[in-house]
Amino acid sequence: MFRAVNDEIALFRDMLRIRMIEEAVAARYNQGHMRCPVHLSIGQEAMAVGVCAALRPDDQVLSNHRCHAHYLAKGGDLTGMLAEMFGRATGCCGGRGGSMHLHDQAAGMLVSSPIVGGAIPLANGVGMAMRMQGRDSVAVVFFGDGACEEGVVHESLNFASHRQLPVLFVVENNFYSVCATLDERQPDRPLEDLAKGHAVPSFTVDGNDVFAVHEVANEAVARARRGEGPSLIVGDTYRWMAHSGPIDDIERGYRTSDEVAEWRRRCPVERARAHLAASGTLSDAAERDFAAAFTAEIDTAFATALAAPFPARSSAGEHVYA
Repeated sequence: MFRAVNDEIALFRDMLRIRMIEEAVAARYNQGHMRCPVHLSIGQEAMAVGVCAALRPDDQVLSNHRCHAHYLAKGGDLTGMLAEMFGRATGCCGGRGGSMHLHDQAAGMLVSSPIVGGAIPLANGVGMAMRMQGRDSVAVVFFGDGACEEGVVHESLNFASHRQLPVLFVVENNFYSVCATLDERQPDRPLEDLAKGHAVPSFTVDGNDVFAVHEVANEAVARARRGEGPSLIVGDTYRWMAHSGPIDDIERGYRTSDEVAEWRRRCPVERARAHLAASGTLSDAAERDFAAAFTAEIDTAFATALAAPFPARSSAGEHVYA
């Protein structure tokens, strides 16, 4: 599929922005203002950006505990995300959910759920509603290789296939469920084979190549809009940081420094930068301009979020259902 130069620049720019935001979250986490754990997507930006760039605002994204990149790639409000982490009333969920519960109705970021596999059946409900309303919108659910061990994956693939729902199931395979490797948890078979038993087309892609991810996502989204049903995308990628928190966890012993270094050499941001530089479409000056603009945006968003008030004590009983 042809990609215009400005589209390629946009993909790189969006990844760079997400990388800088998450690095800022990691650098400032220990200041004590963030009132929740954080699960960072540093190293996995290509999956979020490549897929979300194929979507419209009316398409709905559902995510998991590692949701920052999905929220930002779908157009979620940065200040709202940070305020949510700070527990402030202006947070995207009113300061009640923290970083694992992100929502932006205007952007089409419907929900993120820290329950492993929890958002997957919700995507089917969203897809069913879209079908019943006669819309050509698409529901996209991101989940990791660890969620592939949940029975709801098979149930949801089966239901989506049977009803030909406009749902895109996206597996970000970073090879770990907390500290357990993929081969310790699952049989030796490609993850995309999960779709075969349910007659769902599957796509395998280098999850650190944003241009390849975007091309596959465009194809899968187009199928769904045409009424041709769900697809499964599996992208191999890697988280650089610990499962939770802004730390390097090499000392825990479940992965080696050589392994992390090898994946860092496959950095999705650097790969996109090298491609654009080689083609002469990204100058050093343009990249510096992007970085300067993002730095200013990030500083302003942090300051604004920190200045916001905490929720009123009297509101503690709101949005609670028994």
